[in-house]
Amino acid sequence: MDWNYYNTFITVSADCLVEIGTMPPDKKSGRTKPSLEYELAAEHPYRYTQEELMFEVHVRHQGISQEELAERGETIRSAFFSKPKACLRASMLPKKYGWGIHFDEAGKLALIPKESAEYQQFAEGKRENLKVVAGMRSSKK
Repeated sequence: MDWNYYNTFITVSADCLVEIGTMPPDKKSGRTKPSLEYELAAEHPYRYTQEELMFEVHVRHQGISQEELAERGETIRSAFFSKPKACLRASMLPKKYGWGIHFDEAGKLALIPKESAEYQQFAEGKRENLKVVAGMRSSKK
């Protein structure tokens, strides 16, 4: 099953309260999924597909060691993707922290800050062959 987006831009959610792309905080108890998503995507633009990012965040959030991943990686991956998952439209990055997400023709993603000119070009559909979809709202109002 292919969970990835191609030539797609996820806009910031309509009810997002921030005006600029903001780094998600961690909690005192440890890393949050949004901060892990942000770190991986911001440090490595166009390196990860949605599937790769989701799985890498899972591995890091659960503290799965590289040794365990080397031994049981396919089993862990199969178990992870065997259950329904919310796509990045439901991520806190577009919902709460002001980040659009661009997927290129290979399905690789990059974060685009809401305040940037590049964001406006993507959001207004000024790029050829680009599908624009909205980030999911946080509330049903």
